[in-house]
Amino acid sequence: MWVLDLAPLRLCAFAFGPDPYDAQVLSVGLRAAPALRERALPSGTGTGTGTGGNGTGRQCVTTTVMCGRYTITVSGRLLAELFELGSEPRFAPRYNVAPTQHVPVVRLSADGQREWVEARWGLVPAWAKDESIGARMINARGETLTEKPSFRNAVRRRRCLIPADGFYEWRREGAGKQPYLIRFSDGRPFAFAGLWEAWRAPGAEPLVSCTIVTTNPNEVVAPLHDRMPVILPRDLHREWLGPGELPAQRLLGLIAPHPAGDMEAFPVSRRVNNPGADDPACLEHVTR
Repeated sequence: MWVLDLAPLRLCAFAFGPDPYDAQVLSVGLRAAPALRERALPSGTGTGTGTGGNGTGRQCVTTTVMCGRYTITVSGRLLAELFELGSEPRFAPRYNVAPTQHVPVVRLSADGQREWVEARWGLVPAWAKDESIGARMINARGETLTEKPSFRNAVRRRRCLIPADGFYEWRREGAGKQPYLIRFSDGRPFAFAGLWEAWRAPGAEPLVSCTIVTTNPNEVVAPLHDRMPVILPRDLHREWLGPGELPAQRLLGLIAPHPAGDMEAFPVSRRVNNPGADDPACLEHVTR
């Protein structure tokens, strides 16, 4: 966290994105000097925006993290089929996966075979001084993957698939925020485009971590947020997992938003607001 006071400007930022200008919350007085305002809000920063008052009589711009919760509840048989695994993975259904928890990912092993492994959600680059940075790196903005030091090595050599069958987004309604579940209408599983890294503390086993790549929203997600996770169709899994570096133009093509045609979003129980809640009640469809 950093706080900078410059009279007559007050600028506060609480960063929880991959670097001080990605995936963060900012409050910026509109009277800021142009150079400072440009640094605080560079082109493409963050993962969601809105405007509102900040108690000072000036407007502010806020940017919030996206994708912060998701689900993976389908059977191991369906996942083994989708991800072309040699055997059914064993895992407990998850109804409210939250950042820094351990999640399943599919990646290529050293011999080029697909493997189902656990990774902590929140990428910790190999060069990080400690693992705490991961809590701020649960998402990676697709358009700038090759530019950011946190992600550019992983996108070249350590891409993965993150199994899911839904994800949550929140929208302010009345006095609070209403969670929505976004999924395919038939409930089928899918893959988020992900990146992984292995970080090692002195004398410890490697920590495998991951992040979810995001892109612009489709028509279903747009009323809720201005970013969404990259959902990769099955016929693109092999290309994303491939060991080689993807050409820049091809990479941009892969991170396009998934077509909205057979996707849906509906309000669910506010129980999901509690990251400790992880049961079927989180999926309860509620009327507004």
